[in-house]
Amino acid sequence: MHIGLIIVGDEILSGRRQDRHFTKVVEILRSRGLVLDWVRILGDDGPLLTQALHATFATPDLVFSTGGIGATPDDLTRAAAAAALDIDLAVHPEGLELVTALARKRGVALQDHHRRMVEFPKGAALIPNPVNNVPGFSVGHHHFVPGFPEMAWPMIEWVLDHLYPELNDRQYLEQALMVEGQYEGVLTPLLQAVTTRHPQVKVFCLPSMQGDLPSNEVGIKGSAAQVKLAMAELKSQLDEHLYAWRRLD
Repeated sequence: MHIGLIIVGDEILSGRRQDRHFTKVVEILRSRGLVLDWVRILGDDGPLLTQALHATFATPDLVFSTGGIGATPDDLTRAAAAAALDIDLAVHPEGLELVTALARKRGVALQDHHRRMVEFPKGAALIPNPVNNVPGFSVGHHHFVPGFPEMAWPMIEWVLDHLYPELNDRQYLEQALMVEGQYEGVLTPLLQAVTTRHPQVKVFCLPSMQGDLPSNEVGIKGSAAQVKLAMAELKSQLDEHLYAWRRLD
């Protein structure tokens, strides 16, 4: 199962706000031995959101979407999710109880905008919000949370821990080393050999230049046992070719 992240908001694309979700979601996933496979940043555009969600709903991917589920005119994610699935929006009964209680606590009458915040695609499940109790929602493997980081991040963690405990892989490992004095093309055959003999792992190579000296951060990621085997083999090959390297982890 691939894991994806959709970040919604014109303010991100315009530069008015700096995204904070990407790095935090990567951190949340890494702490559970998981990795983010893809990310998309989309504006507050109903047809574009619908098109993107229609495509992702057609996959088995686990998808988190942040933003666009409030009650202002630019909050279009709820409607886009419903349109992508060709189902109606409906006020969620349990969600309505939550926003009714919130309005009562604040000493205000229940308004239309309160109801809009719990209009979700029919059949959606609620994601609890520990900050103000206004829930997010889940449809299949898609999970929609607010754009506010203080709300979104614990809600994403709740989804992972309560709905996908079997995905938590504490045995996930990344190891990296720096190879200096060699260009990326020289290392490519060694990395290809590693992936051929250890297809369960992924390798990466991040080239850079230190003045006129080429350097490459080379790494392997996957299950701990497989990574250790593959890395030992890579180090042996580097030594055999007399390529200088040093550990980074």
